[in-house]
Amino acid sequence: SSVEVVSERLQISITSFLSSFAIYGFVSFFHFSTEMMGNSELAPEVDVNSLNPLISQNVIDQLLSKYMSTLTSNIIGWLRKALETDKKDWIKETEPEADQDGYYQTTLAAIVFQMFEQNLQVAAQISEDLKTKVLLLCLQQMNSFLTRYKEEAQLYKEEHLKNRQHPQCYVQYMIAVINNCQTFKESIISLKRKYLKNEMEEGMSSSHANMDVILDTIAKEGCSSLLDEVFMDLEPHLNELMTKKWLTGSNAVDTICVTVEDYFNDFARIKKPYKKKMTVEAHRRVVVEYIKAIMLKRISFKNGEERKDGAERMIKEADQFRFLFKKLAAGSGEHTEGLCDIIVAIAEVIKLTDPSLLYLEVSTLVSKYPDIRDDHIAALLTVRGDASRDMKQTIIETLDQGSSQPNPNYVPIFKEITVPTLSVPKLLK
Repeated sequence: SSVEVVSERLQISITSFLSSFAIYGFVSFFHFSTEMMGNSELAPEVDVNSLNPLISQNVIDQLLSKYMSTLTSNIIGWLRKALETDKKDWIKETEPEADQDGYYQTTLAAIVFQMFEQNLQVAAQISEDLKTKVLLLCLQQMNSFLTRYKEEAQLYKEEHLKNRQHPQCYVQYMIAVINNCQTFKESIISLKRKYLKNEMEEGMSSSHANMDVILDTIAKEGCSSLLDEVFMDLEPHLNELMTKKWLTGSNAVDTICVTVEDYFNDFARIKKPYKKKMTVEAHRRVVVEYIKAIMLKRISFKNGEERKDGAERMIKEADQFRFLFKKLAAGSGEHTEGLCDIIVAIAEVIKLTDPSLLYLEVSTLVSKYPDIRDDHIAALLTVRGDASRDMKQTIIETLDQGSSQPNPNYVPIFKEITVPTLSVPKLLK
């Protein structure tokens, strides 16, 4: 019969040049398609189920195995090439492309998912089972690929730190890397929605969760490295805080605010979930660095007038930070004003004119911020400049017996701040 002839020819073709993919597709199409043997008009003429299969199940299994292993090595190769091409863009002297909303991006996610999509469309034409197998393969390879992507982003940062002038558009491309994470997340969801039956979802949820974790880590590390850029530029100005120069009139905080705002003009190109976290983190880091400057004991006020000037300056600078970060967080629904209140609370301790009320003022501070340690209080009293050793000792010992009522929303900040044990050399003053 004609079926037997086709079967014989196919067996010969398998061992010749025809790709396993083409044969596998043809067998499925010939046997099951409504346009071929599965056509309902053939039903009165021939019982398809009574015919011997075109190719034995054993050969079909071999074909499928060969097809999947060829596809696997192809996908690995394509993904490697896509990443290499993307990395070449990272060192360009021109800014990355932006999407329609103005967020920086590279073509990586689009290329990767277009390649997955093409292979899935082909597989879907052959059989439901093959489509599921190919989707699993794509997601599996995506998982390994994202680990490499994470490593490459880390290397990119390390290379940049050797010479911060290069690459010229480091900040912009790091933003694109962060944004790609969001695009990858959305693309994985839409690919699964399009090609996966609901009952299969459960088996893939752990690999999906794992990819989400890797993507969040890449974005978090990217944001952190961008904030490191900001704070490397802020370092000389932070070093000026709480010094004699600062007390007599320094524009360090003006410069800090201008620098942060300037960087955030670029960071506006970061997609919302990441940008929001970044604004909160920048705010927190500025406040931490400011408090660190106080705890370094670079200055010890000589009299009531210096204490008043210093404290008022601190309150004014806390207001500058508050204004800046309110502006940067506009529309994000983020309320972190409490951070600057810590600077004001410290300033109140310094400003106090009646030393007999010092214990009361310090105990109020400790009850609000219970992670303040004894060495923080000692440093603060040293900066105040009028507390004797005995007085410090008495205040600290009495405080240790007190209780605290912290604000339930307070995120400990003092635990990140170390106090140097030796006094800082005079030349810093």
